Amino acid sequence: MNQDAPYRGAIHVIRGDRWPVLMSVPHAGRDYDSELIARSRLGQAALEKLEDPLVDRLIAGALTLGVGAVIANAPRAAIDCNRAEDELDPRAIAGRTGVAPTARARAGLGLIPTRLAEVGDLWRAPISEATFNSRLAEIHRAFHDAIDAELAALSRLWRDVVLIDCHSMPPRPPGEADVVIGDRHGTSSAPWVTEAAVEIAQRLGFKVARNIPFAGGHIVERHGKPSRGRHAVQIEVDRSRYCLRDARSPRPGFERVSHLFDALARELGELTSGRRWPDAAE
Repeated sequence: MNQDAPYRGAIHVIRGDRWPVLMSVPHAGRDYDSELIARSRLGQAALEKLEDPLVDRLIAGALTLGVGAVIANAPRAAIDCNRAEDELDPRAIAGRTGVAPTARARAGLGLIPTRLAEVGDLWRAPISEATFNSRLAEIHRAFHDAIDAELAALSRLWRDVVLIDCHSMPPRPPGEADVVIGDRHGTSSAPWVTEAAVEIAQRLGFKVARNIPFAGGHIVERHGKPSRGRHAVQIEVDRSRYCLRDARSPRPGFERVSHLFDALARELGELTSGRRWPDAAE
């Protein structure tokens, strides 16, 4: 692949209109092209550490319910769809100067990931402006444009729609929550939606925290507009509950976590599906 070629097929959109619910999966992409691997300082295995492993498979059952989804096939290593466009470490792009604008970008986890604490720098050299602009258009903007389009389609049918942004988190210490539900401290979702999501997870036997330590990233911040009937919640699940340490193989518990996503989609859909717009003039 030419270094300036677009990252084709980076986004997978599944349409659904049975429920006023859309799911998004930004970090489970595994389409590592040869150019990306060649740029890596330590190879594909190091880049895979950025993934939310198998989350696209966890939501497969929910999609059979008639729920839509926007899934990034391109890996997070190429560009992070859960970061704002200005959340960028300038060292990622040749010729850029300046200071990274946020703590996450300064730590190497900005729009273009540049380093991980456990492995150090990820890349042999920065990418060109042309490559950056290609990834921005073909992956990041395509991902968010697809979410906008799917939510708009649902909003034509229902007064309230819900975006469930699906993630995994590293194993938590004993006694801490194994599911974290984030709504940007009440700004990306109405309380009745977030509280319902918390209750669903607790009823299924998960220990749940709200907004701590993950309040939600760029996806729910950008697309959650509760005053307009668009509610966005981020779901983080401890990956040790469903995935072996190789981050490629399900472990006992996978079906239980998958059922959590099924239940969230179905029950949040049922909660909001009665709020359709009235028919046009009779």
